[in-house]
Amino acid sequence: MMSSRLETWHTVVFITLVSCGTVLAELPRDTWFTTAAVSLSLGASALALAGTAALLGGRWKTIETLFGGLDRVYRTHKWLGIWALAFASFHLVFQAELDEWSRASILALPRASTRFVRQLSFVALMLIVLLALNRNIPYHVWRLWHKLSGPLFGVMVLHWLSIRSPIALGSPAGIWLGAISALGLIAAFYKLLLYPFLSRHAEYRVVGASTGPAALHLELEPVGRSVPFKPGQFGFLRMKIEGLREPHPFTIVGSGSGDRVHFLIRGLGDYTNRLIREAAPGMHAEIYAPYGRFERSQDAKREVWIAGGVGISPFVAWLSDPQARRFDAVTFFYFFTPGREFPSPEVLSKMACERGAEFVSVPDGPASPAFLRRFGEIVAEAGPEAVTVSFCGPKGLLNYVRARMREKGIPEKNLHYEYFEFR
Repeated sequence: MMSSRLETWHTVVFITLVSCGTVLAELPRDTWFTTAAVSLSLGASALALAGTAALLGGRWKTIETLFGGLDRVYRTHKWLGIWALAFASFHLVFQAELDEWSRASILALPRASTRFVRQLSFVALMLIVLLALNRNIPYHVWRLWHKLSGPLFGVMVLHWLSIRSPIALGSPAGIWLGAISALGLIAAFYKLLLYPFLSRHAEYRVVGASTGPAALHLELEPVGRSVPFKPGQFGFLRMKIEGLREPHPFTIVGSGSGDRVHFLIRGLGDYTNRLIREAAPGMHAEIYAPYGRFERSQDAKREVWIAGGVGISPFVAWLSDPQARRFDAVTFFYFFTPGREFPSPEVLSKMACERGAEFVSVPDGPASPAFLRRFGEIVAEAGPEAVTVSFCGPKGLLNYVRARMREKGIPEKNLHYEYFEFR
């Protein structure tokens, strides 16, 4: 079953309510319902949301635990930026000042500089969000520009400090914004400057690189110490050769002899296609890991695993775990496009058979009669409350699985899944 965790809407609503509440407490009550008060409140909310987004971008283990996985941290990170831009847009359009307010700047700057910083802070936030949402930007270009997020957030903080407003630094609103700004700046500059040195990572050497249809099975052994991980977790793989140095997230599908690790990599873009072409034994890489909380349920009476395309990786890791038990209660559905399956259904069927799990190949799409029939039989035999569904695959397939679960009466809390997208 899924443990309790912070959701995206929890975070956005909480940060916004605290920001607006502490700001309004500083204003005369008869001005609360003016556009100026709303503009000031939403401007403070935009700063607090951006600071929280910067904090989440630091990849700190405690933050990941609170949200239940780095995939959910990055999803929340994205939506914090979107709402911050929406609030900042209102703040830009409507003037956040009234004659009735006593206003002063926390950090005095020349008037022209204050105006310039105000405009630059909005452009900075807009640039950060557009970079996060635009999936047409090549990854290496996106990553280079995204490194500017920390300094650009610093511009937003400078705007708050330099603008004349009713918010004093020692007031509840000032303390709240100051704390979030400080944490956000610390996390941003940790990620920019210290992450390569202080994060959990190890150096590996490629010892095997076998290819399939637009896919790669990469086997690596540690050069020194190894990275510990649990089946279903992922790591950021950074090849130490020119053109492939940008770290990309891939699920660690299992360990072989000794401390070796394996990755199944699908060709989904310029980087992965080049990696498939060029990876060869002898190359060196760094693995930043472990991340993720896609772990097998320990108390499920009846398990359904559903993998779509490259989402097969964590389930291969589960099947390969020598410590795992209770596979006789598992039915494993594998959705794939014929000609692009990797590993092959035959290989997966053999792995499942060796562990005592049932394997169902689904090459004909979500509406496959084989899937619908067997899924319905499982629910009828075990009962909706007893069925736990673990899913990894495209969003469209996830929505389809959710709909079938609702039809069969399986509670939403029995669904365990991981998000694919990190930008």
